[in-house]
Amino acid sequence: MDDEGLSGPTVEPGLWVRVVEQLGTALMVVGPDGRIRAVNPAAERLLGRAASAMRGQDAHDLLHRDAAGGTLRRERCPLLQALAEGASARGEGDRYLRGDGHLVTISWSASPLADGGSFTGMAVLFTDVTGDQGVRRERAAYTRALEDRTERLTLVAEITDVLGQTLETDEALARLGRLLVPRLADWAAVDLLTSSGQVHRVAVTGPAGRDAGLEGRREHLPEADEGDGSPLLQVLNGGDPVLRNEAERATPPGSPLATVHSDFLRAAGATSALTVPLGSGQRITGALTVVRTDPAHPFGTEDVAVVSDIGRRVGLVIDNARRFGRQRAVAEAMQRNLLAPLPQPGRLRLAARYQPAPAGSQVGGDWYDAFALKDGSLALVIGDVVGHDLTAAAGMAQLHGVLRSLAWDHIGPPGAVIDRLDDAMPAITTVPLATLVLARVEGHPHTGPWTLRWTSAGHPPPLLLSPGEDARYLDAGQGVVLGAPVDTAASRPNATQALPPGSTLLLYTDGLIEIPGSDIDTGLRRLRRHALALADAPLDTLCDQLLARMPPGSTDDVALLALRLPMP
Repeated sequence: MDDEGLSGPTVEPGLWVRVVEQLGTALMVVGPDGRIRAVNPAAERLLGRAASAMRGQDAHDLLHRDAAGGTLRRERCPLLQALAEGASARGEGDRYLRGDGHLVTISWSASPLADGGSFTGMAVLFTDVTGDQGVRRERAAYTRALEDRTERLTLVAEITDVLGQTLETDEALARLGRLLVPRLADWAAVDLLTSSGQVHRVAVTGPAGRDAGLEGRREHLPEADEGDGSPLLQVLNGGDPVLRNEAERATPPGSPLATVHSDFLRAAGATSALTVPLGSGQRITGALTVVRTDPAHPFGTEDVAVVSDIGRRVGLVIDNARRFGRQRAVAEAMQRNLLAPLPQPGRLRLAARYQPAPAGSQVGGDWYDAFALKDGSLALVIGDVVGHDLTAAAGMAQLHGVLRSLAWDHIGPPGAVIDRLDDAMPAITTVPLATLVLARVEGHPHTGPWTLRWTSAGHPPPLLLSPGEDARYLDAGQGVVLGAPVDTAASRPNATQALPPGSTLLLYTDGLIEIPGSDIDTGLRRLRRHALALADAPLDTLCDQLLARMPPGSTDDVALLALRLPMP
């Protein structure tokens, strides 16, 4: 069989191909255009046709017939209707034409196939029901059981894929609830253990979505008595999954936490409830409880295995998210503490902002600095160390200290300082690559006139706002990034610009102009437009509003440094 177009959860290489080829039920994959893309050996035997003879043929025209063997009108074909709607469908008593000219009566079930959210066709399972009703019922039950098993495997694969896309616990649990309800259960609840041993019920999802009214918490995990049969307490204390059906009378709750759980099951109208640990072994991070309310459809042993597998996967995601959160908090605190207070020399005014990446992203190595030099000039720095983790934050601290030392008593052009920094970087820092702008503001801090001298190591250009004039980017002075191979005989470029009284200079990192789905030129135009609109605003307002007007979707942190010169 050709497995083109099939997709599903990968358990081991080649498993799906072997399953489909050995499947006793006929399987046909039909593309969006109604043409046959693949059939399995069971379908070849049932239809008396070779796969090569069917592949590429219109399924309806080739196979579907009325009771007399005549061609059935396409608008009356339920499979084509389901294909047009991209929806699941079933049918009983349809007739397919075998290769030998005989008709076979079939029972069929079709499910839509998708790849990355795009509809790619239908998988059609069909069985021969030409014989007696008993055989027909048996085959239909077998087909339904096969569909249920496939659905369970698909659900596990989807949960694994979706949860792997986030490192935020709340978002992961919200996605989990939407996947479990209503496909596997009518209700789902998640209880998490905190590092101090407290238990919090953090998510409850029902038929209408998240239900905050059924969420609750207990500050401490109560000691469980030997006779306390609460499923939640058993699982949180390292026990096996617990399945309780309506006919099984549970022991009355023996602790406040067990009472919360019992009240939830009662409020949800549970007739079957399954509680499994989140995680495994010694790394239990909480418990997942799923509930069904239909007495005719209780959880079974296969459900226990599937939900337990989901619990292990969710526990791993939560554990990773907590580890990431701790590292991110350390990196952010480290980065903020290393950003030195700004000087206020004379009548010059400075403001700066550091905005961490949004939740779910890692802290980067963005930084700013401003300090007085030995000759009385003012140094301005904006930089970005490659990487988004604790290592990047540490590298930023190293670069920050080395640059201050090199620039302090240097009275030459900024490019010479950056040449020395680039040469020293491999020996005294862990930074592989970095971008930055180093600028000197020269002139009397009270009266001026003021001149800006700068060099850029692959960093976005400064933006100068002049009173009554158009804002413009200072594109001169551009050199290669720090850490990149360079011609040691060539010195870095420098640039010079007179700073008019009342003007504002903005130095920033790429997080302010780079948004996923948008190019850098668009980001530069957007920043220039917003800066012009805010040119007369107080400096702190200017910085706050530039960050507030960033479009959503950014995954990077932002550093911003602003200088405003006084009016005469």
